Amino acid sequence: MSDTRRRVKVYTLNEDRQWDDRGTGHVSSTFVERLKGISLLVRAESDGSLLLESKISPNTAYQKQQDTLIVWSEADNYDLALSFQEKAGCDEIWEKICQVQGKDPALDITQDPIDESEEERFEEIPETSHLVELPPCELSRLEEIADLVTSVLSSPIRREKLALALMSEGYIKKLLGLFRVCEDLDNREGLHHLYEIVRGVLFLNKAALFEVMFSDECIMDVVGCLEYDPALVQPKRHREFLTKTAKFKEVIPITDSELRQKIHQTYRVQYIQDIILPTPSVFEENFLSTLTSFIFFNKVEIVSMLQEDEKFLTEVFAQLTDEATEDSKRRELVNFVKEFCAFSQTLQPQNRDAFFKTLANLGILPALEIVMGMDDLQVRAAATDIFSYLVEFSPSMVREFVMQEPQQTDDDVLLINVVIKQMICDSDPELGGAVQLMGLLRTLIDPENMLASTNKTEKTEFLSFFYKYCMHVLTAPLLANTAHDKNSKDLQEGSTKINPVCPDNFQTAQLLALILELLTFCVEHHTYHIKTYIMNKDLLRRVLVLMNSKHTFLALCALRFMRRIIGLKDEYYNRYIIKGNLFEPVINALLDNGTRYNLLNSAIIELFEFIKVEDIKSLIAHIVDNFYKALESIEYVQTFKGLKGRYEQEKDRQSQRINRYRRDARSLDEDEELWFNDDDDDDDGEAVEKSRMEEDFSDSYGKYMEAKKGAANGANGANNNGKAAAIPPASPAVTPNNSSTSSVKTVALPATPVVKTALVGLVDYPDDEDEEEEEEEEEQSPRKRPRLSS
Repeated sequence: MSDTRRRVKVYTLNEDRQWDDRGTGHVSSTFVERLKGISLLVRAESDGSLLLESKISPNTAYQKQQDTLIVWSEADNYDLALSFQEKAGCDEIWEKICQVQGKDPALDITQDPIDESEEERFEEIPETSHLVELPPCELSRLEEIADLVTSVLSSPIRREKLALALMSEGYIKKLLGLFRVCEDLDNREGLHHLYEIVRGVLFLNKAALFEVMFSDECIMDVVGCLEYDPALVQPKRHREFLTKTAKFKEVIPITDSELRQKIHQTYRVQYIQDIILPTPSVFEENFLSTLTSFIFFNKVEIVSMLQEDEKFLTEVFAQLTDEATEDSKRRELVNFVKEFCAFSQTLQPQNRDAFFKTLANLGILPALEIVMGMDDLQVRAAATDIFSYLVEFSPSMVREFVMQEPQQTDDDVLLINVVIKQMICDSDPELGGAVQLMGLLRTLIDPENMLASTNKTEKTEFLSFFYKYCMHVLTAPLLANTAHDKNSKDLQEGSTKINPVCPDNFQTAQLLALILELLTFCVEHHTYHIKTYIMNKDLLRRVLVLMNSKHTFLALCALRFMRRIIGLKDEYYNRYIIKGNLFEPVINALLDNGTRYNLLNSAIIELFEFIKVEDIKSLIAHIVDNFYKALESIEYVQTFKGLKGRYEQEKDRQSQRINRYRRDARSLDEDEELWFNDDDDDDDGEAVEKSRMEEDFSDSYGKYMEAKKGAANGANGANNNGKAAAIPPASPAVTPNNSSTSSVKTVALPATPVVKTALVGLVDYPDDEDEEEEEEEEEQSPRKRPRLSS
């Protein structure tokens, strides 16, 4: 029995005026030689370590609150509290403290927080002696009482004196009796004075006064006094709201009367703090710290009492999952669990752990699986909030549950698939719920929060599970909206640029953007699994269909997905991109964008700039071989010329590597001559080989280039100053397919003068590039500034 009676929790007040739980243990009061006095010792019940060692100082003011709390300050800004499991233990330690200080245990505070010399006390007496003798509690003296209460708020010493006087004479109940008289007489002046008095008493910040004011007997009269703010023309109707509008719903009858009373009290006090009392000024911000603590400890107590009542919670979850339960009843049950979880956020980490473990043992996850699949939007929204609390608390607990499911159920009703389907089917035009669920899915599939020490296989097992049972559900809308792309033909000039399979609906586009964001996250964090999935499903090709979307944000999401893949510099991905000719939709999007200087333009150029800077040889060769004719006229950045330069450098290096094996200088010279001759022959051969591709270009391309050169010569004749327009000329987009012929896309843009550029050498010196850039910047028109530099 003594163990239970002495069992306490140790709390300290942090900088945010919130109580931090330092642990649970057993308290004792013994003489400590080192501290030279009787001290309070708390040893942890888990390992016996010392949680608290505090000497009972004769000058420290200890307060007893709510029969089971002892609170005191050991130094400036260092407040401590002991929360006892039983009232008897609190009384026992309180008597010991009072015995050491020579105080009466009947009081709830051991002494005034005054530590001053006799001279200071003498000077203070004339000013504060009248505070002990309060005016008689009469209607005619209300103004005098109000002035007294408001005048002491600036002085901590006088606040303490007034609080003691109010407690010792039972003054609060007398004042509330006068409130009822004033209200019956409709005495507005007296009611205004009572508002000032009650507000001032709350700002005294004393727990002992709160115990009286917030009791069932007094709290509604306190609320009534606070309705008559002198600044308002008409009084507020707070009591009417609390008694008639606000309804206390018992989803399961609560038989514990103490628990019911605590719930009512906490709701009303929270209402007073949040709704009735004005927001404290900078000078008043600490006046209600004890009120915040009062609410905090009440919430902790409510959660603890509900958590210990296993019959109550068992009944809640039984009705929640029962098919016979009415929809309205189930809605109330889900809202109760949501509120219960919200209350648990006031708990300290170790208490919150115990709380969620209790819910897990009672079957919270199977229950959520059922209610999240229901048609009722309110139920689903509340269930989503509960699920977010659980994922935030322990992603591993949720993962462990879902990995056990395939043995017992079908794929369609797996919890994660239910979450994915709810995300996909969100009816909110702004997809608020889908965004929340996407964040939760991201947390669940994040390898960073997967346990490595206790369960080394969690990452492998869960990702294998996710890609086997869930990934097809996540990508279903994406695959459905990008189907039949291979059969689509280039659209005629003048028609909308949107591919018929691209989503035209804004809500669908938003959903696909969310899915792409998740897939991009997977590319970055799930190396093996996502690579296999992309290759098997040809996923990148399907994603790049979305480059045709009229919604630029969706096209950017598709581009970002490809950029992450290329950013990995993985040759498996590079070969996949080359084999599928997957740069074609990106280059088409760049050319279709024309001269517009926007985010899409910059993002595409950054992609090619990255390939150039990182010198990804296989991609550089593919781009130059297949698309350089379409890109060479883009001169407002040096990216594509830089790619060509890298390509030529690599060819040169390979040639030099062959020649390195020659035996002597003479043979080397002969070979060089032969090589140059062969190179000319090769050029001729290459010209023959490439003639087929060039013949595929339409006649309009040749006419376009002739017109362009003619316009350029004319412009050069007119402008001898050498100033050239810097609008980037758009060239025909060559879009090779898998077939032998290539479709041609010609974009007619205003002809621009040809700008002379320096010859590209075999070796790309950075200094040379800088000089070239400076020359080009002088020649370019301010209408379009360079976007990227090589």
